[in-house]
Amino acid sequence: MSVAERVPFPDVTLPVAGLVAAVVGWWAVTVAVAVPPFLLPAPTDVAGRLAGSPELYLSHATETLRKVLVGGVVGVAAGFAIALLVATVPVLKRAIYPYLVAMRVLPKIAVAPVFLIYFGVGFGTAVLFVALVVFFPVVVGTTAGLSRTPESHLDLLRSVDADPVRTFLAVRLPHALPDVFAGLKQSVTLAVVGAVVAEWILSNDGLGSLILVASENVQVDVMLAALAVLLPIGLLLYGGVTLCYRAVTWQGD
Repeated sequence: MSVAERVPFPDVTLPVAGLVAAVVGWWAVTVAVAVPPFLLPAPTDVAGRLAGSPELYLSHATETLRKVLVGGVVGVAAGFAIALLVATVPVLKRAIYPYLVAMRVLPKIAVAPVFLIYFGVGFGTAVLFVALVVFFPVVVGTTAGLSRTPESHLDLLRSVDADPVRTFLAVRLPHALPDVFAGLKQSVTLAVVGAVVAEWILSNDGLGSLILVASENVQVDVMLAALAVLLPIGLLLYGGVTLCYRAVTWQGD
């Protein structure tokens, strides 16, 4: 039986039902209270925006997704590399790990103006910002996971002169997987947020830029349509990481 057949997929019935109920409630409010469309457009108005200019939202969504994917890959790779270094060199863990934890709680939006001064506006700057947002959950989670390997297991492997690479792949990494993927789940959602923030300050395209321009012109229906496109992007990325984790842990069983 294939992995796809064995790995359980999440039940989406209740989430979809909740979304439908929320949209119906939104529509009912706009009808019952007669809210002005410029304050709260009806779902049909938002859908009309999407249907009327699909190429506009598709092009901006593509740019946002590019930033998320490229910045995410860079941030995850850098975070995993630093975590591996910190976890294998005890003096580095004592020296820099507390600062990594402290910088994780630093509001990243406060760093965006600094990026603007040093790197200017453009795709590359936005990617660097997304990578920074992604980096810290990955490095903190992976370092914590790599530190969870039972010392007795490592002592046993040292006693038989086990190869360090095989020790890492066969023992340390499997023990770290829950923390690694916990960091990845945080990072994938933060990457979408980071891309939108970057498009407000560091870039001139993407859904974040579209939302900013729409807010300046009080086009609430355009803003909500852009948010409606952002939502499935975030959900699909998060779901992809979750399915990867289930596939990896199933293969390890």
